[in-house]
Amino acid sequence: MTDPRAFLDWWRRRAEARPNPIVPPGNVAGRALLTVIAIMTFLASLTLGAVTLVADTAADWQSEIAREVTVQIRPDEGLDMAAALETVRATVTAVPGVVSAVPLDDAATGRLLEPWLGEGLDLDELPVPRLVIVGIDERSPPDFSRLREAVRAAVPQASLDDHRAWVSRLVSMAHATVLIGIAILALVMIATVLTVVFATRGAMTGNRHIIEVLHFVGARSGFIAGEFQRHFLKLGLIGAFTGGACAFLVFLAVGQWTRANQATPEADQISALFGSFAISVWGYVGTAVLVVAIGVLTALTSRITVTSQLAAIDMLSPVDG
Repeated sequence: MTDPRAFLDWWRRRAEARPNPIVPPGNVAGRALLTVIAIMTFLASLTLGAVTLVADTAADWQSEIAREVTVQIRPDEGLDMAAALETVRATVTAVPGVVSAVPLDDAATGRLLEPWLGEGLDLDELPVPRLVIVGIDERSPPDFSRLREAVRAAVPQASLDDHRAWVSRLVSMAHATVLIGIAILALVMIATVLTVVFATRGAMTGNRHIIEVLHFVGARSGFIAGEFQRHFLKLGLIGAFTGGACAFLVFLAVGQWTRANQATPEADQISALFGSFAISVWGYVGTAVLVVAIGVLTALTSRITVTSQLAAIDMLSPVDG
């Protein structure tokens, strides 16, 4: 078969008869790459889910600052705690910008202390501070300095805590965690690209004689690169879908476990910090986009690698003359 055009026609007919004629579809390197892509996608999806969870939790914390503050009444000798709670409630509700004031009853207070002091607490025998949860109008918040002075004047043992100091630290830590998660996600993507580059070069080395013959008889670089691109796109999508599906299952399992343990005091403390540990809709959408992005990135990386390798072959080949 000395005619290059006849050879190319024969090769195209062969390509139509079976998929991926240049790159064997079921070789060991392909299965290894599929496994690596699945693992990378799984780790990237977990990182993305954690980033969305922390970001949503930080937003909830900031929103709660604007909606709610707490008045703490310290126990003191001769202090009628029930009367003090009612006095604080009446005082704060009279301040403009306060929409509600609810004293924390004995059952709720005991539930908060249960992880540390156990069940069956008798709050009358313990010097335990009592709390009043104050609801704030987000659109027209009160003057907190005035509110703090009014509470102290009504009950000297009472103090207002607007949570801004410690919540601001938590929000700063959450933002730092988000940045770290984004950096980890970028590193995982870079590692995936490098893995695909080495896998593509390995596949070209294993089929170098076929590639050189096709290239030198006139096959365009785009035709050869397209063969590799289709092969690695399929591998990338299958691996990414597998890793993303495993991440989805982990998200659902963690959310189900959290909902099943909501009745325990430990779960109440965790929920107070991190909510229900349920990934938001954007976490699932981001994971789905990540799966498609990794598949496309795998195909593009393979195509670029093949094109650059063919250009190197052209430079090393003798010039006709």
